Amino acid sequence: MKEKLLVLCLLILISSLAYSQKKGSWGDQGNGTYINPLLNADYSDPDVIRVGKKYYMICSEFHYMGMTIQESDDMVNWKIVSRIYDRLDFPAYDTFKRYAGGSWAPAIRFHDNKFWVYFCTINEGLFMTSSSTPEGPWSPLLLVKEVEKWEDPCPFWDDDGQAYLGHSVHGAGPIIIHKMSADGTKLLDEGKTVYTGPVAEGTKIYKRNNYYYISIPEGGVSEGWQTVLRSKNIYGPYEKKVVLEKGSTEINGPHQGAIVDTPNGEWWFYHFQSADALGRVLHLQPMFWHDDWPVIGIDIDRNGIGEPVAVWKKPDIAGNFPIVAPQSDDEFNSAELGLQWQWNHNPINANWSLSKKKGWFVLKAKKAANIMEAYNTLTQKVMGNTGEVMVQMDATHMVSGQKAGLSSMSKMYNSIGVKNDNGKLYVYFEGKDKTYEEILISKKIIYFKLTLDLIHQKNHFYYSFDNKNFKGIGPDFSTAFGYWKGTRLALFSYNEVTDGGKAAFNYFHYNYDGPK
Repeated sequence: MKEKLLVLCLLILISSLAYSQKKGSWGDQGNGTYINPLLNADYSDPDVIRVGKKYYMICSEFHYMGMTIQESDDMVNWKIVSRIYDRLDFPAYDTFKRYAGGSWAPAIRFHDNKFWVYFCTINEGLFMTSSSTPEGPWSPLLLVKEVEKWEDPCPFWDDDGQAYLGHSVHGAGPIIIHKMSADGTKLLDEGKTVYTGPVAEGTKIYKRNNYYYISIPEGGVSEGWQTVLRSKNIYGPYEKKVVLEKGSTEINGPHQGAIVDTPNGEWWFYHFQSADALGRVLHLQPMFWHDDWPVIGIDIDRNGIGEPVAVWKKPDIAGNFPIVAPQSDDEFNSAELGLQWQWNHNPINANWSLSKKKGWFVLKAKKAANIMEAYNTLTQKVMGNTGEVMVQMDATHMVSGQKAGLSSMSKMYNSIGVKNDNGKLYVYFEGKDKTYEEILISKKIIYFKLTLDLIHQKNHFYYSFDNKNFKGIGPDFSTAFGYWKGTRLALFSYNEVTDGGKAAFNYFHYNYDGPK
């Protein structure tokens, strides 16, 4: 009883300290504490590992191209260090026909002095890639198993070198474990079912004190909980324990993530939370072991199951590390796009350039009926619930039928842009709900601004010709979760009539409500 009271008092003290010195609404607070969400952005189905003194994270990217690796020194502040792949070489990913397809719940592991990443696509099968460094280069994607409706794979190399792979199936569940070749390139059997449960998925396999542990989310995205299974045999039978639930908190569905330790013996658990239009955001929970079971979060309602914390002390990791968040701005001055950018589906590389107009990102338009079907739409995650995006665009080389600009898009879209109609230029607002407004313009250099407020769903577009005096266009609009992903910020250029025309973007600036 005294131990529980001390823990509760500590939680209250830490919460009070953090909020009294708050630096941002999420992440590192600069005073030794952090606020959940750790990353208030769409880092769904996270997996995290430690290699030496560094931490590495991947997450589901679905149809967006492509998957990235995030790196941290202190488990709290993250930056993007590489992109694992740029395309999925199947015709459906060249177009808009694989929305909600692509990479589902990947796993990252370090074995035999290499990084390994496994993921399934719901239509094509099980893929693997590896690299000797997190920065790459990553090996070309290998289709380990051509199969439909597998999901959430995780490799595991046992102490004797035998390799295994666990996964679930679309639905989700059951959990199945296969023997795998030591080089990770092929499965050696048809697999054995080791667990069935209520929407069991997100398999992660660990070993500690001669126990095999399978960490799985159950119960669904926004209603579920975190379950851990353990056995002295990898094929079971497994004991079961629920280790994290919503309980008395406001954190829905706290599950699906990774168990990670620090060099000095602390343990932590990463998971996501469903956050409506923002997507599924990243949380970090304190963890320890009791009777060879993980204990995650704080058991506030005292029912024997942990609940997620809102504020906590940062991991005890030596060093003075800067407060950062994954990259967002881009001046388009480099030879390559910033790692934060992800194409809406496979890019047509001949139709975009960072060199044809120095310091600008140039998009050549392909024919498409609307932005959801447009080629070479460049996107990045929304960071936090409120913020402001600024973009400068040059419409000089646009041709009739072409539209180009800035969009907020998921399953629904709202866009500001310039269109060329028989040589006349118009700035326009367009929403998927058929809302439309356009204004004839004479200048070809234009500035777009997007103000975001996902809490109240009052988002709005503005335009200017001098970057000082901005005029609103269109109504306030809402954003939404869709295709398993949160709202995206996007730069686009397409032509409703024929191929042709170019639009150029000078920069993309993004200020938001958290660490940067």
